[in-house]
Amino acid sequence: MIPLLIVLLLALILFGAGFALKILWWLAVIVLVVWVLGFVFRGAGTGGRRGRWYRW
Repeated sequence: MIPLLIVLLLALILFGAGFALKILWWLAVIVLVVWVLGFVFRGAGTGGRRGRWYRW
């Protein structure tokens, strides 16, 4: 009974980690797309220069 519970617990942990990693990959892709779009669509700054789209 104990080995079965250990295997089920391990499967649950691995499933949870895989789901979390997949979500983190999607978040990383979304952040990358927003970052690239920020460079493409940034507005003109002072003196006709193109400024940054973020404040920092």
